[in-house]
Amino acid sequence: MAFSKDQLLDRLKELQIEFSQYEHPVVLTVEAQAKYVGNLGGALSKNLFLKDKKHRYYVVSALADTKVDLKVLSQRLGLGKGGLRMAAEEALVEILKVPLGCVTPFAVVNESARHVSLLLDQGFKTQEYCFFHPLSNDMSISLNAHGLDKFLKSIGRDPSYIDLEANPPVGKDQPPDLAAFVPSDAPILSDLPVKAPTQDSTGKHVSAASNSAAVAAKAVKPSGNAQNVKEKPVNTVQPSIPAADAGNFVEELLDRASALLLSEISEDSIKQHSGQLGAEVANNIKKCLREDLKNLATIFKNTAYTEGFYAGTRYQPKRL
Repeated sequence: MAFSKDQLLDRLKELQIEFSQYEHPVVLTVEAQAKYVGNLGGALSKNLFLKDKKHRYYVVSALADTKVDLKVLSQRLGLGKGGLRMAAEEALVEILKVPLGCVTPFAVVNESARHVSLLLDQGFKTQEYCFFHPLSNDMSISLNAHGLDKFLKSIGRDPSYIDLEANPPVGKDQPPDLAAFVPSDAPILSDLPVKAPTQDSTGKHVSAASNSAAVAAKAVKPSGNAQNVKEKPVNTVQPSIPAADAGNFVEELLDRASALLLSEISEDSIKQHSGQLGAEVANNIKKCLREDLKNLATIFKNTAYTEGFYAGTRYQPKRL
């Protein structure tokens, strides 16, 4: 069962952690939150819920003015330049147990988030106190890094503070400095699609499907010698059956569109485009998804054809 706001506040009191709480209307951005608590002297925080290609999840909590480059962070984790993207809203609800706009380091209190890696901005330690949402974005609480550490340690978490703006070289003789923070396991989700789009720090999607499409196309090319097919077992890795399932294919498309929509509606885009945000988001989604969806359709077609080919090589009709 998910922790509630009231349960979290009670836990902080039980741990004798000093904090102040401020109720306000629901806010979805740091700028909106600043209208209610920005004049109280503490530092505001921004929180990202990210996912890598192996379906491992990360919460990155940083000062509002800290520049977080997802491409750089991905490389520092050893995931490559395009290894991190924004997690889908469905994963946010199922894993962190909070709705959109409520990502917070406190969400790792939930058992469903036990495999989520939490990366904290080292800048928090320089602030007298910082503001976070207590699992709900109709309230902000302020506390210092020591109080946050005490809470995290009470749930078995060892707080990890890093320089999120650092860009150390990564290479053969310079291993990724944050590789130890990659989760060792991935959560098991009940109703979420398996795949999601990759995304760089600018919000543009990087298709992971292009290479897969080429591999699938190559795999479906049958040998010109039918005798070889009969005598020699096929050793290539077969695609999974769900890949050719129309329902999963549609879920894949919806997941990509959903993730892209969430990535487009950022604090900067709201501030920059204001009343024209809807048209701007629609144009960007069309631009970013066009090639991605073509690749997905190609994979779906080739996978279905491949499975038909494999089925044909195994089916031996009875001779009359």
